[in-house]
Amino acid sequence: MDEQTRNILEILEEDARIVPEEIAALTGMTVEEVSRKIEYLEKAKIIRKYKTIVDWELAGENYVYAIIELKVQLERKLGYQAIAERLYKFPEVRSVRLLSGEHDISITVRGNSMKQVAFFVAEKIATLDQVQSTATHFVLKTYKENGLILDEPDQVKRLAVSP
Repeated sequence: MDEQTRNILEILEEDARIVPEEIAALTGMTVEEVSRKIEYLEKAKIIRKYKTIVDWELAGENYVYAIIELKVQLERKLGYQAIAERLYKFPEVRSVRLLSGEHDISITVRGNSMKQVAFFVAEKIATLDQVQSTATHFVLKTYKENGLILDEPDQVKRLAVSP
């Protein structure tokens, strides 16, 4: 990959709303060159989606997130892809990752309550034939998401010292 393409991708990854004119100014390319490269990157599925990071807590929504680690038994002649496909079809599942270490797969799940997430894990995930065991970790607070700091500390305000 050439440096101009890498620069465009890094700029868009940082701010998906940036317009080609601004990217051109940052990279020294023409607007047409930037637009053509972006169009190519979209068609080649290198750029998969433009995403907005929402602070749901600040917006007043109380979603519960959990990270569930799974140990799985692979089906004969099928790899991890088969179980991953079953998992990512559930609308509650936000991400699916193949892991190294003690667990094989990690999924991130979103629900409206801890009870709803627990029910989902018990009724939908743990009952899958390939799943041998699960370990559920509820997310208590998110400080950083996709490179964005969500919980920036307030500036420490000192009282003026009077003489």
